[in-house]
Amino acid sequence: MKLLIKSLNNYKARSAWSKGVKAFAFDLLEDLNERGHGEDITEFTLLNGASDWSQYSYGGSAFIYDADIAEHLSTPSELKARKGGDWQPSKNETWLDAQARALGQACSLILRLNRKVK
Repeated sequence: MKLLIKSLNNYKARSAWSKGVKAFAFDLLEDLNERGHGEDITEFTLLNGASDWSQYSYGGSAFIYDADIAEHLSTPSELKARKGGDWQPSKNETWLDAQARALGQACSLILRLNRKVK
């Protein structure tokens, strides 16, 4: 787990979105470690009982307020344009949908980095 966290720390996140994905990855690993699954890293264990990342997001396992999600995944100008999260990110996606997508990418990042450190 220590090598994975070090690898995640070294991961270069340039955009606000990728920085948010990286932060979600840290949150997922912290949760996994707290539950005692530190070395058992699979999508199933990261989901913590949810069937998919949408259920994880909508079920309250991550942020529940649009403003928190928007702040986590947006640049300051995007946040201003979306009225601090009062407006949805697009006409086809809610903030909870965007969070689910980011969580899925965080999971993929964790699994990819975990394969590299093993």
